[in-house]
Amino acid sequence: MVRRHRDLFEVEVLCGGSNAALLTAQALEFNPNAVVIADESKYEQVRDALQPHDIKVYAGPAAMEEVMEMGSIDMVVAAIVGFAGLKPTLRAIESGKPVALANKETLVVAGSLVTAAARRHRVPILPVDSEHSAIFQCLVGEGNGVDKLILTASGGPFRGKSRAELEHVTLEQALKHPNWSMGRKVTIDSATLMNKGLEVIEAKWLFGIEAGDIEVLVHPQSVVHSMVQYCDGSIKAQMGTATMETPIQYALSFPQRIESHLPRFDFLQHPTLTFEPPDRQTFRCLDLAYRALSRGGNAPCAMNAANEVAVQRFIDGRIGFLDIADFVEQVMEDAPYMASPTLDDLLETDRNIRTL
Repeated sequence: MVRRHRDLFEVEVLCGGSNAALLTAQALEFNPNAVVIADESKYEQVRDALQPHDIKVYAGPAAMEEVMEMGSIDMVVAAIVGFAGLKPTLRAIESGKPVALANKETLVVAGSLVTAAARRHRVPILPVDSEHSAIFQCLVGEGNGVDKLILTASGGPFRGKSRAELEHVTLEQALKHPNWSMGRKVTIDSATLMNKGLEVIEAKWLFGIEAGDIEVLVHPQSVVHSMVQYCDGSIKAQMGTATMETPIQYALSFPQRIESHLPRFDFLQHPTLTFEPPDRQTFRCLDLAYRALSRGGNAPCAMNAANEVAVQRFIDGRIGFLDIADFVEQVMEDAPYMASPTLDDLLETDRNIRTL
């Protein structure tokens, strides 16, 4: 998106995980002031590659947080996957930076703390997820009167499958999402419907809506990205091509809309749009997320940590696909409960579960 609108946007800092080659290539293209690579073992590789170009290079999780305070940053796109995105996002908010949030887990594990910090520092949190961007767009210009939010889900690669059919699915099968191109963790979360569960929790904090007023519908075509129903029965939907460029661009350009190169949506090419309820018996992670949200406290944090551990074990071939939900449920039952956790409590909850 920035590449297409260089007259409007400039990359000031780039952060990456462990992909030194990609981080270096992006830095050479966009010439940021600084880059940070989380994997400290890759520091010298990135530093040596960028040394002739006067680009500062830092490494490690602490550096990820520290760069958020740079005065030259106007907005932070928070897209670190998983719990690791929490502390840098909080630091950005505490530094008075508006946040375009593409990291679900930040609000899932610490929604109360993060939204309170945003209010305290008077900075907006703009959603980047396609579903939350859709809801945000449907809410702009409206006052009160929201009846419910309707989050749509593609259903993932296993929609319509029974538990018996999912007993022996492979990682390769789980990563074949029918509509979206995403990272491994998010794609597997989509296959288990945990991704939609995380979005339910995120929606509660982004929009101040209780869990009972957030509905999930499976919409295989991924044309309607989400909807808002109002108290008079009217429903507003945001629709369009399944691409992340649109919600990213909307967040970065809000409150303006800027030109997009994307092909315009053609209803004649999509004559049928269907909706169905999610299969909560087969895909149990969705209800686990609702349960965690209802309990509150550190329960969503425990659920999230357990899911991250389980997904990694599935990726590593150590557990089966259906074992993901079983593991998450067991951890949620066993984890010590805290009704009003501090940030340190949440960090401890996450750390303890990762040692299981």
